[in-house]
Amino acid sequence: MDTINIAETPAPTKGHPKGLYVLFTTEMWERFNFYGMRALLTLFLVNALAFREAEASVIYGGFLGLCYLTPMLGGFISDRFLGNRNCILLGGVTMGIGQLFLFFSASTYDSNFQMSTYAMYAALGVIIIGNGFFKPNISSMVGQLYPKGDTRLDAAFTIFYMGINVGAFLGMYICPLVGDVVLENGTRVVAAFKWGFLSASMAMFLGSILFYILKNKYIVTPEGQPVGGKPALDITKGAEEVQEASFSQASKYGAFVAFAALVFIFRFVVDQNWIYSFIYASGLTLAGFIITDKSLSAVERDRILVIYILGFFVMFFWACFEQAGSSLTFIADNQTDRRLFGWNMPPSFVQNANSLFIMIFAFPFSWLWLGLQKKNLEPISPVKQSIGLLLLSIGFLIIAFQVKGLGTTEKLGVIWLIVMYLFHTLGELCLSPIGLSLVSKLAPSRFSSLLMGVWFLANAAGYALAGTLGASIPPTGEKFTAASAAGIDLQAVLNKTITPTAAQLAKLQELRIPTEYPAFAGFTIHNLYEFFLVFVILPGVAAILLFLLSGKLKKMMHGIR
Repeated sequence: MDTINIAETPAPTKGHPKGLYVLFTTEMWERFNFYGMRALLTLFLVNALAFREAEASVIYGGFLGLCYLTPMLGGFISDRFLGNRNCILLGGVTMGIGQLFLFFSASTYDSNFQMSTYAMYAALGVIIIGNGFFKPNISSMVGQLYPKGDTRLDAAFTIFYMGINVGAFLGMYICPLVGDVVLENGTRVVAAFKWGFLSASMAMFLGSILFYILKNKYIVTPEGQPVGGKPALDITKGAEEVQEASFSQASKYGAFVAFAALVFIFRFVVDQNWIYSFIYASGLTLAGFIITDKSLSAVERDRILVIYILGFFVMFFWACFEQAGSSLTFIADNQTDRRLFGWNMPPSFVQNANSLFIMIFAFPFSWLWLGLQKKNLEPISPVKQSIGLLLLSIGFLIIAFQVKGLGTTEKLGVIWLIVMYLFHTLGELCLSPIGLSLVSKLAPSRFSSLLMGVWFLANAAGYALAGTLGASIPPTGEKFTAASAAGIDLQAVLNKTITPTAAQLAKLQELRIPTEYPAFAGFTIHNLYEFFLVFVILPGVAAILLFLLSGKLKKMMHGIR
């Protein structure tokens, strides 16, 4: 294992260090693995393992949420014991093994259904653990390649973020191509899912091997010292920041009590499931625990609070954005005409428009921020993120008007989903890479990986909320068609103008068709228009509030932009 001392970083130079491109490539293959699997997951759950769409959305949200909860643990282990490099390798290999479990599940669903289901849950658990080691450490290493206050950092994270989306594009192209096979007559080849999961596994192993080979040569400081190695016990003293955290026994015990209380509140008062309750409680507890560190200066505490406030607003962004893998995939599958230029694309491929747009716009956005910076016109990070939330809201507003009045047998043109993903992508580029960069700039070095884990906890909470929101999708056209073929007027059943017989209820259950409209926050959702309005309002209101708070946040950042 590598061992390094924390020391002063050198003055910035022109261009970017070669290590950035090694991390870019490693992250690219990891995102191929993750997003390729993600594109297929809910369709696999519904079509192979017979879950209802609402159940699949909840599993999907819980899986994503836990994937962004475990970075808290991975960041801690890295900061205290293994270092970034070792955690990246450990996480990469673990995720590759998890994908092999999914391959096994997709290979046995028709011969041993129960074993296949157990293998699916085991696979998700292994991937969650692996992601926890990988995710915070590779993002943290990007920041460590640059000196404190280096103005290239926003541009570096935008380049790194392009690596994420090159991988996502390849994963969501190749995995659906081999794993989401729909014949011309509309029949899905369920047995093909396993090849998508196997492709994801091979990509993860490839990324881990390349990182292992290249890390010592390129992921180094300008003086040639390794970056991200095992933390040394003899950390350099007299540095600009205190390097040892100082927590009282009361704060440690208080964190355990607070965690237990919050889990109870979310589970029994807010009525969330155990996994979601654990995610929300973990985020709040860790955030509160870090701020009790007695060694924090007033400036450090203010900057950490900015991370927390921005994380709260980012939660709403991801709760809406991550409908891509659940409700929006179901809509693409069931109520969208997916023909474009003569090609009837797989439903899981439609969301890949996001990755394509990222690759088109990532570098222009990087140049935009640098150009505005030179003219002293660059907005501060909170303003950029409020713009990102607003663009997300506009994307959903466009699709909401397109589905307004859409009947149960009519289909949405796929081009409108693509236009929506364009606005979502522009919003993402204003928000996500800027957030990663800001955490690196605001976090005290002794909490660099752990606070990156806290930032991902905001994502975790957003993904958990995404599962709750995705489960509130109303019945789409194919449900009405299937009910009609069985001699049941589903619209009348939902509107409660008729009372279905016991035989009809049994048939609807067999077809996995709900008999009541879903609800969210006490409001009943009758159609797709009302469903999408939820995703217009949540990020829209968050954008306005964050913009209004930006002046206060600027002061709390104490010179960091």
